[in-house]
Amino acid sequence: MEMGLRRTGDGALGRAPVTRAAALLVVLLLGGCSSAGNIVGVIVGAAAGGATANPAIGFGVGVGVAAVSDYALRKVSRSWHQGEQDAIAATAGGLDIGATGAWKVEHSLPLGEEHGHLQIVRAIENPLAPCKQVLFSVEESKEPPAWYSVDICQQQSGWKWASAEPAVERWGFLQ
Repeated sequence: MEMGLRRTGDGALGRAPVTRAAALLVVLLLGGCSSAGNIVGVIVGAAAGGATANPAIGFGVGVGVAAVSDYALRKVSRSWHQGEQDAIAATAGGLDIGATGAWKVEHSLPLGEEHGHLQIVRAIENPLAPCKQVLFSVEESKEPPAWYSVDICQQQSGWKWASAEPAVERWGFLQ
């Protein structure tokens, strides 16, 4: 059985629907659609069910692909958010009170490369670790940026966010 253009592998669904489905999948995944995993599961499940002429196989494949897609999207999202948090904390950690700076994060894929400015508001003295309160912006468009506040603390590995955010590893699957 040969697979490829105009051979047995293209017969069940045809090349054009599979190509359109792949393009839709890429757009959904890169766009951060929250239901992308389910949509991917439906597309792959329908393709598997059509190719095998067995709806049970299509359903099983669809559910499995949806679960794996959701897990992968959450993992990538957490990694990107943690990268942004680490970039902000590393930039802010080296600044004194009242100082301002610019932060930027670069991911392995050229998507979601955020940037903005930050200012150190105050030092938070405590017996556990030196901490700072930071105001930061995320500049995404030509609109005036929104400003956010976060506390960072110095650890052995460097400056990290002190807030319990979803990107913090200890939350696991509760995110």
